[in-house]
Amino acid sequence: MPKSHSKIIMDKLSYISNADVNVIDDLYRMYKADNDSVDFGWKKFFEGFEMGQQKFNGQSKTDAVSEDILKEINVLNLIKGYRTRGHLFTKTNPVRDRRQYFPTLDIENFGLDKNDLEKTFNAGIEMGIGAVKLKDIIAFLETTYCESIGAEYVYIREPRKVEWLQKKMEGDQNTAHLSIDEKRHVLSKLNQATIFENFLHTKFVGQKRFSLEGLETLIPALDAVIQYGADLGVEEFVLGMAHRGRLNVLANILGKTYEEIFEEFEGKNAEDDGIFEGDVKYHLGFSTDITTRNGKKIHLSLSPNPSHLEAVNPVVKGITRAKLDRKYNHDIDKVAPIILHGDASIAGQGVVYEMLQMAGLKAYSVGGCIHIVTNNQIGFTTNYSDGRTSTYCTDVAKTTLCPVFHVNADDVEAVIYTVKLAMEYRQEFNSDVFIDLLGYRKYGHNEGDEPRFTQPLLYKAIASHPNPREIYYQKLLNAGSVEADLAKEKEMEFRKLLQEKLEVSKLSEPSKVKNFLSGSWKAFRQSTVEDFFQSPDTSVNKELFKKLAEKITNIPGDFKAFSKIEKLFADRKAMIKNDKYDWAMGELMAYATLANEGFPVRMSGQDCERGTFSHRHAIIKQEDSERSFSIFDSLGDDKKAEVNIYNSLLSEYAVLGFEYGYSMFTPNGLIIWEAQFGDFDNGAQIIIDEYLASAEVKWKTYSGLVLMLPHGYEGQGPDHSSARLERFLQLCAKWNMQVVNVTSPANYFHVLRRQLKRDFRLPLVAMTPKSLLRHPLCISKLEDFSNGGFQEIIDDTFVDVKKVKRVLFCSGKVYYDLLEKQQKDKRKDVAIVRLEQLYPCPDKHMQKIYDKYTNAAFYWVQEEPKNMGAWTFLLRWDINFKLKLIARNSSSSPATGFAKIHAKEQSIIVEKAFAD
Repeated sequence: MPKSHSKIIMDKLSYISNADVNVIDDLYRMYKADNDSVDFGWKKFFEGFEMGQQKFNGQSKTDAVSEDILKEINVLNLIKGYRTRGHLFTKTNPVRDRRQYFPTLDIENFGLDKNDLEKTFNAGIEMGIGAVKLKDIIAFLETTYCESIGAEYVYIREPRKVEWLQKKMEGDQNTAHLSIDEKRHVLSKLNQATIFENFLHTKFVGQKRFSLEGLETLIPALDAVIQYGADLGVEEFVLGMAHRGRLNVLANILGKTYEEIFEEFEGKNAEDDGIFEGDVKYHLGFSTDITTRNGKKIHLSLSPNPSHLEAVNPVVKGITRAKLDRKYNHDIDKVAPIILHGDASIAGQGVVYEMLQMAGLKAYSVGGCIHIVTNNQIGFTTNYSDGRTSTYCTDVAKTTLCPVFHVNADDVEAVIYTVKLAMEYRQEFNSDVFIDLLGYRKYGHNEGDEPRFTQPLLYKAIASHPNPREIYYQKLLNAGSVEADLAKEKEMEFRKLLQEKLEVSKLSEPSKVKNFLSGSWKAFRQSTVEDFFQSPDTSVNKELFKKLAEKITNIPGDFKAFSKIEKLFADRKAMIKNDKYDWAMGELMAYATLANEGFPVRMSGQDCERGTFSHRHAIIKQEDSERSFSIFDSLGDDKKAEVNIYNSLLSEYAVLGFEYGYSMFTPNGLIIWEAQFGDFDNGAQIIIDEYLASAEVKWKTYSGLVLMLPHGYEGQGPDHSSARLERFLQLCAKWNMQVVNVTSPANYFHVLRRQLKRDFRLPLVAMTPKSLLRHPLCISKLEDFSNGGFQEIIDDTFVDVKKVKRVLFCSGKVYYDLLEKQQKDKRKDVAIVRLEQLYPCPDKHMQKIYDKYTNAAFYWVQEEPKNMGAWTFLLRWDINFKLKLIARNSSSSPATGFAKIHAKEQSIIVEKAFAD
């Protein structure tokens, strides 16, 4: 072809990128050199191209080749356009017109026109349909990518995943092929979902239930994914969801009896055992065993959740990981999490992003999660256009390259096809996958709300819109798949059944709420006040302690560690020899001894392998490589359980939620989350409030999770001083958790071991030190580890009891500031008593101190401002009314940012404590 002619054509077809042309040219050269060197589809394409070349008449061969191949490229670009942007032009919205996007997929935008529609193109080979007419290629693409399912996947950077999805979707044209029996089953699940909601609406008028109406296809969708997942090898599903549609899922997926649900509407499940306070019916968890239609046994569990949307997500992931680790030997195909999101919350809640970033990390991976967005196109009263900037609510999924399927919730067969495709993808690639189920919300945010205040036009359309059951029944009726009166008969049968169950529920005895993970907690009980009068013996035999200590201070001979690490480990060896164990050794020995006894240990948090303050060094690196070594691997046969310590991503909310979930299924393991600084724990406040502090009284679920929160006033400013001790203490009631501020390595050793030495479990919130990690006086001897257990209060052995005129109660690091002053001035008349455990308050131990020092005045000394710390908490007990306070002045900020002011304030506290 002459250069001028070529330039005219290329100018005319400027939308064809140079990259595309060059790729085609390179592939053709490869094909000419070796026919089998290119993909089968391209091989057939070039065979067809050369056949056309041979048959061409009327122009030179050179001109014919160029024109023909450019047209073929145009069609290939059209195919690419549908694969890439077809989701923008689907029929996925059941009640609204879709927004307009440009450029469209009109053939004119790809250098084609109506005269090409009847022409045959070899580009059809790319989709597996051979050389066909352009109109047939377009029809194929429209059916596959622009009907009830929109697919976003081409941005995935692993070609095998893209190819797998393309072959699956284009092989079936994104269309379900269900048997008559399967269609009838789907109709029965729609029948259950629709009539159940309608029955509740008429029988319990005005009561909140957060109806599923408008998204009833969720029920056959979940049924399908569970049934199909079981066939693919899944043995357990762990579900997490918010309140909308939860009762329907509980009844028609998990098999919670209708009687139980009706009892909850009647308020008959209230209990009064002094601890359990309960929660609303659409927050409760549940678990069950079911048998699928193909005879597979499956366990289903639905985690309880608060009203805080998306908070349950990392908890579900944590439960799943614990099951994989503890029950299935890490076989990620055996347990699959399913998380249901709301459209407004998945776009608006940051924990979703945090959770997604965890998916591929060794500490948190669970082999992929199926995410289903119950998209009712509204957030309470806020339109989607005011609720996000992104095109789709699911666009966060693209950050981790997850495929996303948008599906019209009115097309139940499309929904079934999509969830089965998602399930298969999860099992094939062990990656997350998202389904955006587009429907609507029939009523307001709750059944008593009026949606027409804020969305009058939308709710005018919804009022006349048939529900998915009616739509599907009519489709089956028109196809001759069901009898004319089938739907009416099934409805009458089901309503009769529900009415019978309602009558039974009115006469039955109230049922009690059960822990949804009760199988893991059979050997445990609730705690009582008597449990905290005395801690159990947590000591370890001296010889065993020294043996394990020697082992964890060994570095393998073939492991060249950084010189400072070698010195650190030499110093640890010296601690054993000199019988002076620092904080790190006390902590590490707690893990080593527990692992020796068969208790697994898991810790994650920011920088916790080394420790924020470079004290732990549980995982060390080789000097000249990325090779790492866990010091607990040195235990060899003395390690009867795993010790896993992981650096986390820079997240508090999701990571704490994950570890909490992990602890819910692991009562016989020490599960720990460590904050980089305790000040940052408020980034996870929702998990602390809704799970850690209150899950037992709301849902009868239990946890022994340990929170390690570096805390102490050392002049590092308002964001590196306080773990907000007062907030945890405010949450304490009915023995729901333990809060400690420990002052010695041995006592820390004992409190960690105590977590697994009782027949009940409670969360432990530990204010951990910073400067004390290397304080010369903060050491313990071997006998401190090999005798007794945790000491809730440590009395002063230095003073002369009869001469004591002042007793200073304190907690944590300030003890050493006071001790320095006492020892320097030899003040035997001022006793310093350490309150190591703040909650449950050791009031009986405190009473003994009050009785012992009969001539003394009593003070509470704290570093925190008066309105923070433990001061107001202690006043909840009458015996402490005699205490006087020594503290910083009340403040809205935890600490000053000026080192000199800090030093002055700290000095004043100490001077006041010893003032005559």
